[in-house]
Amino acid sequence: MSLWAVTFLEYWKRKNATLAHHWDCMDFHEEEQEPPRPEFSAMAPAMEENPVTGVKEPYFPEKARISRMLTGSMVIVIMLCVVMIFLVTVIIYRSIVSVMMFETGSSVLRTQAGNIANISSTLVNLALILLMGQVYTALAEQLTKWEMHRTQTQYEDAFTFKVFIFQFVNFYSSPFYVAFFKGRFVGYPGHYGTLFGMRNEDCGSGGCLIELAEQLCIIMVGKQLINNVQEFVIPKIKAWRQKRALSSVKKAQKAEQPKCWEQDYELIPCEGLFDEYLEIVLQFGFITIFVAAFPLAPLFALLNNWVEVRLDAYKFVCEYRRPVAERAQHIGVWFIILEALSHVSVIVNAFLIAFTSDFLPRLLYQYKFNNDLHGYVNFTLAYSPPSYNYSSHTVCRYKAFRDENGKYTLVYWELLAARLGFIIAFEHVVFFVLRVIDWMVPDIPESLELKIKRERYLAKQALADNQEALLVSSSRRC
Repeated sequence: MSLWAVTFLEYWKRKNATLAHHWDCMDFHEEEQEPPRPEFSAMAPAMEENPVTGVKEPYFPEKARISRMLTGSMVIVIMLCVVMIFLVTVIIYRSIVSVMMFETGSSVLRTQAGNIANISSTLVNLALILLMGQVYTALAEQLTKWEMHRTQTQYEDAFTFKVFIFQFVNFYSSPFYVAFFKGRFVGYPGHYGTLFGMRNEDCGSGGCLIELAEQLCIIMVGKQLINNVQEFVIPKIKAWRQKRALSSVKKAQKAEQPKCWEQDYELIPCEGLFDEYLEIVLQFGFITIFVAAFPLAPLFALLNNWVEVRLDAYKFVCEYRRPVAERAQHIGVWFIILEALSHVSVIVNAFLIAFTSDFLPRLLYQYKFNNDLHGYVNFTLAYSPPSYNYSSHTVCRYKAFRDENGKYTLVYWELLAARLGFIIAFEHVVFFVLRVIDWMVPDIPESLELKIKRERYLAKQALADNQEALLVSSSRRC
């Protein structure tokens, strides 16, 4: 999956170069040609000369902008802490539901208490994620306006980065907790770890990988379904309200066939492509970062994208007004985010395979004890301490590599060394292959490069011919 992600990005660079050349945006430089934003021009406190164009333009001091950006970053940190508080709330909710299910006395509810608590808490988490996403997007928009960015590109990049950082923590914090923290601080019989007076969560008998797959399926697929319903229903509601508002004006006019531009004006205004980009980038993160735990993620992404293409086609052709075209050399900060996600996916999948799955414990058992895995389950279980056996009048087995005193055994440290060695080897091999792919696939197709060179040659030739013609005409006049 990591190889696919890098290959996809490399070929997107080639596609991007082809489109930029086709639309004559190869030499488009935002810093030199892009004018100030209208909001910036209206709110800037001073006027200064542009060092490139020599024209006086609205100016905002860079130090004041940096101080505002630092203040805005503090607000972002506070909002991220709010997300963490909601995550702890969901964890406590899951523990309470598990206890309530277990105390009902029903054998069915007792055996399925963990699954019921996990699924219901994930649905609650999904609702909180979508709610916080709407709140934070509005907050990030106000913060970005307050920072007074000069050009539209700088404004969009700052806004995109803020929203993505929040959405990354918002959507991926719960899967990260289940993958790397749940079941790590349980303790052992007689010395259990607690959170607000409640025992820390432990993974089920099948391990945390199954719970992680359930969470990813509910969050990813649930988000896709809700987004598709919103993309179909919300434009319909907005169009209905728009037509209702214009109906009184149309009644006052003469009964005649409406003109084409009048029909276009009745459509709802286009709100840009930010939500479309954000949805696809978050989906890209789901299918690359957690693919080791949820291999069906690419299939659900494919089905969602097939529906998404048809919904967007209908929405942009039949529901929205035609948007005003703007020149751009590339997709901006979104490509940097995609590259960062592809690199994060390598590290996260290495840790998932090493620490969350049973891949390495099974290999170690096959290497040291039995190649047929006979007795593997007993190998992964430890005995409770004698003090606990005396107080509870029973012997307990739990999943850990500890001795009877609760100390880690030699096998635990051997397995930890094997896990760290696997992570280092996995990352180095994969990153090396990624660099090879990056080197082998040129960013600009060879045919396009030849075409660009040919155009430059013809332009120079035409300029030289023009200068020669001017010299000839001036000599004749003399």
